Amino acid sequence: MGKYNWNWNIFFEEVATGGEKYYQWLLSGLGWTVATALCAWVIALILGFLVGVIRTTPIKWLSIAGDAYVELFRNIPLIVQMFLWFFVLPDLLPQAAGDWLKQDMPLPEFTTAVVSLAFFTSSRVAEQVKTGILALPRGQRNAGLAVGFTLPQVYRYVLLPMAFRIIIPPLTSEFMNVFKNSSVALTIGLLELTAQARQMNEYTFQGFETFTIATVLYVIVSFTANRLMASIEYRVRVPGYIGGGR
Repeated sequence: MGKYNWNWNIFFEEVATGGEKYYQWLLSGLGWTVATALCAWVIALILGFLVGVIRTTPIKWLSIAGDAYVELFRNIPLIVQMFLWFFVLPDLLPQAAGDWLKQDMPLPEFTTAVVSLAFFTSSRVAEQVKTGILALPRGQRNAGLAVGFTLPQVYRYVLLPMAFRIIIPPLTSEFMNVFKNSSVALTIGLLELTAQARQMNEYTFQGFETFTIATVLYVIVSFTANRLMASIEYRVRVPGYIGGGR
């Protein structure tokens, strides 16, 4: 086998097809990774908190529906969900709707990646929310009802504020994971960071340099997400009840 020729200047060379430099490919991929992850995270938080709450309500059919949602989206691999959303769903819908998804929907790869990643992540967030609520003393719910709060008010003013503080550490892991899981979107054609790194490697055959920088970018993004969540944990902590984030 021949000796590998290192070339760190490859990122500043012009793409073989012209018009761009290779570092611009990686920056473009990073932008799509961050955009996909953040959009999916916002949706996942909303859905996850909603589903997590209804799983702890005394209304039986709501609790069962919430459990079914979590089991469905948590147990199907993310890559399979992306394939189902992107390739299968358009053929199951009425023709007009299916044609719109295939041909006219703006940014179909990005939209599909956001939706599938959001549903997958929301099922995991819902599990954290349920755990956080059930970790609280039972007397808090009863005390809220005793002073005249309705059940929604008990959740809004008593349970969720404390549960949120409890689940920030596991939510931090999910927030970091959503950036890494976004790499699965390359399978449906989204040119996020991993896809751009693969494409650059195919053009240059400088795989070590390419994936080293891609790895560094993922580490920077994940570390930033970690520090952001740690800051939130520190600011909302309850002295004497939950330790501050570090």
